[in-house]
Amino acid sequence: MITNAAAGTNVQEIPTGIFRINTPAPLPDGQLFSFNQYLVLDDEPLLFHTGPRQLFALVSEAIASVMPIERLRYVGMSHVEADECGAMNLLLAAAPQAEPLCGQVAAMVSMGDLADRPPRALADGEELALGTHTVRWFDMPHVPHGWECGLLMDMHTRTLFCGDLFTQDGPSGKALVEADILGPSEAFRRQMDYFAHAPDTAQRLGALAAQSPRVLACMHGSAWQGDGASLLRHLSEAVSPR
Repeated sequence: MITNAAAGTNVQEIPTGIFRINTPAPLPDGQLFSFNQYLVLDDEPLLFHTGPRQLFALVSEAIASVMPIERLRYVGMSHVEADECGAMNLLLAAAPQAEPLCGQVAAMVSMGDLADRPPRALADGEELALGTHTVRWFDMPHVPHGWECGLLMDMHTRTLFCGDLFTQDGPSGKALVEADILGPSEAFRRQMDYFAHAPDTAQRLGALAAQSPRVLACMHGSAWQGDGASLLRHLSEAVSPR
């Protein structure tokens, strides 16, 4: 469903109860790059990634096409970066009951100060019940970048909100694909390597693979469905030193 024809912002349900909000945006070289947010519609709705502050009007319009924005209960992020949390305070103002949701490190070093309301800080492995859906937090320091980085997984649908992992360039016309995304994401990474390449990157990716995700909800590009464990292991091999 197109929610803003001028910008191309659209909303599509990828597994049941999880909606991808997508906006294509031009890069300085004229190529298109997509920004995604994921809305978990439940008793206590969760938005993962806020989008940059300048996209707030488009993102809030898209949320309103699914539910009243003031129903938001949690606004989550992987790490501190404009596309992750740039619109955090605007969303908190629009949703009076919403809390920022992040890892303990992010709460300590940034969000306790940047956010207009105190964050709900999740420990590694901690779960949060939203209703039908329950999400689990995974600390992922420096994977792909940022000491405070972490990821969420919906245990009900086995959807991993994988942040910057598997970043794909282009307009991302399809919300959910089964075709290869590792090849395109590695081609993008070779142009601008955004991985920190920490000593335990392979171990962290292996721990995610052990969760056997069935959907990988990427922040940039199409979401993917299939054998997520296998794809994460292939990513680990691709970013490990040779």
